[in-house]
Amino acid sequence: MKNSELFQIGEVSRLFHISVSILRHYDRIGLLKPEYTDPDTGYRYYSTRQFECLNTIRYLRALDMPLEQISTFLRNRNPDTIHDLLLKQKEEVRRRRQELLLIERKIDNRLSQIDDALSSRLEEITVSRYPKRRIASIRKQVSPKNYLDLEQSIRQLEQSEETSVTFLGKVGVGIFRENLISRRFHPYDLVFILLDEEDRFRGDTSVLPETDCASLRFQGGHEKAVHYYEQLLTYIETHGFKVSGFSREITMIDYGLTSDTSKFVTEIQIPVECR
Repeated sequence: MKNSELFQIGEVSRLFHISVSILRHYDRIGLLKPEYTDPDTGYRYYSTRQFECLNTIRYLRALDMPLEQISTFLRNRNPDTIHDLLLKQKEEVRRRRQELLLIERKIDNRLSQIDDALSSRLEEITVSRYPKRRIASIRKQVSPKNYLDLEQSIRQLEQSEETSVTFLGKVGVGIFRENLISRRFHPYDLVFILLDEEDRFRGDTSVLPETDCASLRFQGGHEKAVHYYEQLLTYIETHGFKVSGFSREITMIDYGLTSDTSKFVTEIQIPVECR
């Protein structure tokens, strides 16, 4: 073959807008080997008859088809093979699209929670209606000074999961109703994870019914909570309410989001009903 019919790897790179490193990778894995490699210099040369093959590779890669499947097709090129490969790739794209939509919803939820926390009116007690919520919980007495002290409990909760679970800003602790009424605030009685609708959690879960809660947010973490429990319970008693369930205490902004403890925001919710 005449040298005029061959193209150096750099020329092919420019013609097809493919990096030299990718062309070298295709050579290493046997997907597209150069027509000729100079034994003295190691320079790679490609012929025009390889351009169609390279176009096919580029097209299928644009569809995000894995190199292994492309290699299989190139060894047995026919309409039936490419038809089946494209159908499989279409299903994969659909699956990944659903996963991306799920991730987008999770991001929206976290952004909403962070925005909500950053705009908090601190140390102000309100009574609001909260929708039903799904939680995973474990009854365990804990006395956390920060989020890291809850790690062991979180690991217990996720034992049934296939992969490690991350729930930034959604891990909480609670105090049972009888202990709230008796004003016994230490230790906490349970640890829970507040689950969003799109969270995939294989373990046991329960649903907190829609209910009214007296709530308060403050700057800081769990170690500062006792003072605010006192405030909340005094408010509940003086405004004609009674405690109707366990407390839900979540540090909405914690070590998972910032190392600056002055930016921590914790919320305590206590379910209430009229006397």
